[in-house]
Amino acid sequence: MRLEDIVIILVKPGEAGNIGAACRAMKNMGLIRLRLVSPQGGGLNQEVIRTRAVHAADLWDHAEIFETLPEAAADCSLVIGTTRRRGHRRKAHTLPPVALARFLKKQNGRAALVFGNERTGLEDGELACCSLASHIPADSAFPSLNLSHAVQIYCYELYRNLTPSAGEAVAGQWIPLDQTGIRDLTLQVTNSLESLGFYKQRGRQDQECFFRDIFSRAGITEGEARYMRDIFAKAARLALKGTS
Repeated sequence: MRLEDIVIILVKPGEAGNIGAACRAMKNMGLIRLRLVSPQGGGLNQEVIRTRAVHAADLWDHAEIFETLPEAAADCSLVIGTTRRRGHRRKAHTLPPVALARFLKKQNGRAALVFGNERTGLEDGELACCSLASHIPADSAFPSLNLSHAVQIYCYELYRNLTPSAGEAVAGQWIPLDQTGIRDLTLQVTNSLESLGFYKQRGRQDQECFFRDIFSRAGITEGEARYMRDIFAKAARLALKGTS
């Protein structure tokens, strides 16, 4: 499944600001399909929607409006209802956003991710129209999220998991060395120390474990490792030069 296969459905949204903010959240993460079911009250205030959408108003221009959830999700093979509430009629199983995104990555067809009204969430009958439930883990003292914030969390996880380039490095990104790199750095450091006569007695193996564990826990990057190699190599050269 790809990002363009994901449809975001807002059921009975009552706040135009949330619709606009949802447009922005979607466009940030590359999602383009927005559908609304029976917007309530001032939910369709054009000025507010466009103001909150900022440069994502084009998603609103192409949004579709339906009378019922079954109509809005008719062309989707999977329909996922988002809810924090559990109960006899509220699905036996639920997935958090990251697990849901990984599940969808393995699927084919089109999927609808459904969000309920700001005040009531998805009602029992609306959740019954869904084939799967999902929830955002939150503090039990205040577990209810703003609608657009919830949309942003799901869109982020979908982008991370369904976009091939999402894991590519960007300039300045902290990427720790893998175990091969850590082992090479450890050997270069201890080799430099050995050239200084540091291991005339036993103890190199213990220090290799010591340096390896420290480098791993520190999450040292390739640039930092290169700098450390240069320091130890220069120290070894200066020491040898001083004894010649």
